[in-house]
Amino acid sequence: MPKSHVWQPHHLQLAVTAAGVALWAWNVDTDALTLDEQGFDLWGLPWSDYVTFSDLSAHIHPADRDRVRAAFAATRAVLGAYETDFRIIVGEEIRWIAARGQGEDVGIVGRTMFGIFLDVTARKQAEEGHELLAGEMSHRVKNLLAIASGLTAITSRTAASTEDMARELAQRLAALGRAHDLVRPLPNGQGRATLLGDLLSVLLAPYDDLGAFSGRIRVAVERMGVGEKVATALALIVHELATNSVKYGALGSPTGTLDISSSSGPGQVCLTWLERGGPEVKAPDALAGFGSELVRRSVHAQLGGSIDYNWSEGGVIVTILMARGRLAA
Repeated sequence: MPKSHVWQPHHLQLAVTAAGVALWAWNVDTDALTLDEQGFDLWGLPWSDYVTFSDLSAHIHPADRDRVRAAFAATRAVLGAYETDFRIIVGEEIRWIAARGQGEDVGIVGRTMFGIFLDVTARKQAEEGHELLAGEMSHRVKNLLAIASGLTAITSRTAASTEDMARELAQRLAALGRAHDLVRPLPNGQGRATLLGDLLSVLLAPYDDLGAFSGRIRVAVERMGVGEKVATALALIVHELATNSVKYGALGSPTGTLDISSSSGPGQVCLTWLERGGPEVKAPDALAGFGSELVRRSVHAQLGGSIDYNWSEGGVIVTILMARGRLAA
């Protein structure tokens, strides 16, 4: 039988360092904290023999500071293990820290409690990403249901029979499916670019009574190629604008029209979305919904530009500024 490995103190230190664990000791009477080298690195502090909880508090995110102080004070009354997550500010970086230890004075030695700090920034960022994705998926499902209802209403106005209506509606829903594929990134190896005018026409085809190139939706933009990232961002933006137009604007009205045009400036491309002939337009109290926030982020982060809404009496006018250098991305 092989002998089990005998752990030496330096072996333990190697394991702690490899795991990214920072050690701390807190004197409950003097408020003094002792950190190991990894602890000072984690908090972005220079090495010191003496540091207080107040010193560390100056680096805790203001929104978490009072909660963390109260949590540490309460740990002595906690039965069993505890964990407290909070944010710290290191320069311009925000890190998430998990403080772990034993409550009810378990393991206290000479009025000093012991525990560890862990950098859980990656985990928190992943959780935030999952929450954003879940919110986006919920938002898209609701939008698709609203679009399906709107497309049914549009089709019923022009179909001569139930058979015609079923066929036209099926075609529109199929076109919607093709357009929806453009709202998600393409896997590697599936092409890099498309023409801006073709992209817009495909995205808007489900909403046009007579097709993408004739009828009440007119696309007249500069001939230019766009890359995968920009195509994805534009698809999301057009999808959101079209959904809102079906719900509240020109695309939900039998007499409504939509014109999309472009113009160029120094290093910029301006895309104009012009609705006419729909119901009376009123500016919303705020553009703070999930869809509007998603559009704003996409325009800023992916297109390097801005989006502006003009709630004119004749219909909404949306102006999207894009950095020309970003279009091929």
